[in-house]
Amino acid sequence: MQQDILINWSPQETRVAIVETGAVQELHVERTLERGLVGNVYLGKVARVLPGMQSAFIDIGLERAAFLHVADLMSTVAARHADDKGDPAPIVPIEKQVFEGQSLLVQVIKDPIGTKGARLSSQISIAGRLLVFLPQDQHIGVSQKIPFEQREALRQRLHALAEAAAQDGKTGNQTGGFILRTNGEDASDAELGEDIAYLRKTWARIKEASTRLPPKSLLHQDLSLLQRVLRDLVSETTQTIRIDSAEQFKKLQTFGQEFMPSAVDKLQLYKGERPIFDLFNIDEEVGKALGRRVDLKSGGYLIVDQTEALTTVDVNTGGFVGARNFDETIFKTNLEAAGAIARQLRLRNLGGIVIADFIDMTREDHREAVLSEFRKQLARDRVKTMVSGYSALGLVEMTRKRTRESLAHMLCEPCHVCDGKGSVKTARTVTYDILREILREARQFNPREFRVIASPDVIDVLLDEESQHLAGLSDFIGKPISLQAEGAMSQEQYDIVLL
Repeated sequence: MQQDILINWSPQETRVAIVETGAVQELHVERTLERGLVGNVYLGKVARVLPGMQSAFIDIGLERAAFLHVADLMSTVAARHADDKGDPAPIVPIEKQVFEGQSLLVQVIKDPIGTKGARLSSQISIAGRLLVFLPQDQHIGVSQKIPFEQREALRQRLHALAEAAAQDGKTGNQTGGFILRTNGEDASDAELGEDIAYLRKTWARIKEASTRLPPKSLLHQDLSLLQRVLRDLVSETTQTIRIDSAEQFKKLQTFGQEFMPSAVDKLQLYKGERPIFDLFNIDEEVGKALGRRVDLKSGGYLIVDQTEALTTVDVNTGGFVGARNFDETIFKTNLEAAGAIARQLRLRNLGGIVIADFIDMTREDHREAVLSEFRKQLARDRVKTMVSGYSALGLVEMTRKRTRESLAHMLCEPCHVCDGKGSVKTARTVTYDILREILREARQFNPREFRVIASPDVIDVLLDEESQHLAGLSDFIGKPISLQAEGAMSQEQYDIVLL
């Protein structure tokens, strides 16, 4: 499927949209002040070791300490690899491998999300255009996306190139492992050799910096979003890469000529009068992706709810009545919903557990067709997904790997009025809370007067519908109660002043 990449650049924010069949499928956003951390290498300092959790908190200079599990320690990774006899070495407990105050070379493998700190690994991997370098490992591997029958020949070829480069004085006689990326399948020996040299030089700079910089220092930063477009997002199906900044266009050209020559011809400087994202109504689509409801062309709709633990997607027929019978109506709606859900997962970047509640279908062939279509649409996702099929309750359960903050978490924040609940107490409910609070205060204190300060809607209820109850309470406690409306207060806010 042909795709176009649109890049909207400004000094404070870079936005990249991937468009397929005229509709935006993915949106990547990088803000100058909020740039992601995945791939960054730090000289961390062990702040605390937790034997019970087999993990440690590492201070890398961020607001929250980062998290390192024993499974992500380099020694544990090495233990997973079988020895010559095929027996894996036992895993050493974390408290015997690290100690508080220790300096440790670590890499961020997952950005901080919500209240969770960054996830770390002490196995460093440096991504290049064609290869991923594993400087502490000797493993030579090939991407699982490359056909199985080609992998062994490619692995042997890469092993020979890595051995030759290690003996070359230009690379400092360094060892290390490599993994061939999918886009390196058809690369020449010269191109692979250039990538090997570049990656080893990068590692040499990291090692040198680790010896002269203090703990909690950033030693290596991954490429910017603009550069990662050429490295990671461009594929054979990419027709054009359009960018609306002449300055960044030249920088991308220079970067592409050095690392991604095949992508340079696809680069175009957009000079149109309209904003580049208006070409495919991308801003409008992003606005819809921040809402709960997603309308389908047939008249049905999705309801998407994202929580801390999982995401739920509910499918509804809505006003769709175009099929010949009710079963066909449900089937057509579910088929369209399968593609829409897959697109929304990519567009919103929803990760973790996802529960899709398709409309119940009585025919087994319809159920299998919808599941097959769902898996087909998910196969276009560059992020790893796994669908387990229908549960006993008829729900489709799946997982999608978390790679970064979701679109909603990146662009939005909890409402300061409802605090993220999505609803607020009614004015009458708040009124009754106030009456109970006055009674409670009257039993503890003996003021001259009680003054209620609340939102105008709450004050209106107290003056109108609940005026008799307010007067009765005033008589009961033997104190006057005055009211004051405050427009700046939300409906749930109030204050009771003792005068």
